Amino acid sequence: MIYSMTGYGKSVLQLPTKKITIELKSLNSKNLDLNARMPSIYREKELAIRKTLADKLVRGKIDFSIFVEATAEDTSTKINTPVVKQYISQLKDIVDADDAKLLEMAVRFPDALNTVREEIDEDEWQSISKHINIATEDLVKHRLNEGNVLEKDFNARVSSIEQILDNVIAIDPERVEGVRERLKKGVSELREKYDENRFEQELVYYIEKFDITEEKVRLKNHLNYFIESINSKDSNGKKLGFISQEMGREINTIGSKSNYAPMQQLVVQMKDELEKIKEQLLNVL
Repeated sequence: MIYSMTGYGKSVLQLPTKKITIELKSLNSKNLDLNARMPSIYREKELAIRKTLADKLVRGKIDFSIFVEATAEDTSTKINTPVVKQYISQLKDIVDADDAKLLEMAVRFPDALNTVREEIDEDEWQSISKHINIATEDLVKHRLNEGNVLEKDFNARVSSIEQILDNVIAIDPERVEGVRERLKKGVSELREKYDENRFEQELVYYIEKFDITEEKVRLKNHLNYFIESINSKDSNGKKLGFISQEMGREINTIGSKSNYAPMQQLVVQMKDELEKIKEQLLNVL
């Protein structure tokens, strides 16, 4: 099976005074590129979060977010009452205004509000950690579903390359005979006497240089290995990428050796299918 690097996961935790939403978004990347956004109170847990995500998601461009929405009266900011009263008392001596206006002015001055740094409640964090795992598993399922779509596409394109290769094999004798006839015609037009036996020896040598038997066999093997790797237990996009490079080498060599227009047209079709495979492989985990 294969997994896509593209995915989305989400989990929502409802607490008595707040709603916590955990989101994960994943795109393709050569390595693990993790961006974490969360309230400052949870920053001390960031390293543990990163390790958990790295172990489960392996690689990809990952955006991880924790959003907190207060659902009840719960604030860490308190009015510094003695300071505010002192400000109001001083303002009365210099400003002619009612108490409401004085209070509005006083709370804008320094130290009028105190922000108490919150500490993580461990029971709360255990619940958050559980929901991080839920969101991560949700993303993994999404990746698997996307991977199934990619797998179907890969199977179809590999099958297409195999069919085109069969056509290449079918016209190969025709190609070789065509090369032989062109050479004979070229020599005969020289209107010079030549040693027939020597000519046949040179002809065999020349045709052997354009023989594509090994390339056809190797390309078949690479195609089979590609499908085997797709069906293996682990998803390995890099390995599939290496195999596709080897497939490309054999196809290119067949094209350079073909020296025959109908076969070159088939080679172009194989290259087109392979390029589409390579594009999709960028999304495979």
